[in-house]
Amino acid sequence: MLLTKEEIDRLQSLDVADSLRLLAEKFPAQVVFSSSLGQEDQVITDLIFRNGIPIQVFTLDTGRLFYEAYELIERTNARYKTSLKVYFPDAADVEEFVSEKGINSFYESVENRKECCFLRKVKPLNRALSGAKVWVTGLRAEQSDNRKDMPMIEWDESKHLFKFNPLINWSYEEMLKYIADNNVPYNPLHDKGFISIGCAPCTRAIEPGEDARAGRWWWETSKKECGLHSHDDK
Repeated sequence: MLLTKEEIDRLQSLDVADSLRLLAEKFPAQVVFSSSLGQEDQVITDLIFRNGIPIQVFTLDTGRLFYEAYELIERTNARYKTSLKVYFPDAADVEEFVSEKGINSFYESVENRKECCFLRKVKPLNRALSGAKVWVTGLRAEQSDNRKDMPMIEWDESKHLFKFNPLINWSYEEMLKYIADNNVPYNPLHDKGFISIGCAPCTRAIEPGEDARAGRWWWETSKKECGLHSHDDK
């Protein structure tokens, strides 16, 4: 089942909650939201649970998250009286990688870092998306140059599903206002300069004036993505 041009146009004209509800009605039990537990993702989580929209919310536990991320999972579950679905990397994959290359070998080369991301993030994500028709994300165009041209909805050929980015045109200020107005739980590290938060060994606080994602894999100079959102879609 595909979306017509008219349905896509309508999706882009609705507010976020109504667009999510429309997708959930069009693809029953086949719309999933991957939360990285960032501020954007907490906004979408709030919209889904506050409005009772039947979309499964899941997150990835790489095994290297900040303690504050685990606290946020607990606070989110308590706030919305739910239980976020958590996906873990395959233990054998991680054991082999660490045994062969070392626990922190991602600092040694881009290739090692990307392999670590693939094992800890991409493979679990692929399991989580199995059977889904729509993948909802919290991407915003302002986050990085890699994302500034992403559309609100696109067909992901590699995963054979629609990728829906409902906050793609939101500004950072709009996001913060929603969080404040609705008392949305968020990671306290955001208040300490950690704008974009990933695994603990691979994330630092940014300095004033730095790009929002400058704190991710800060030792690298190439395009800094983990592979979850490679933009080869149509």
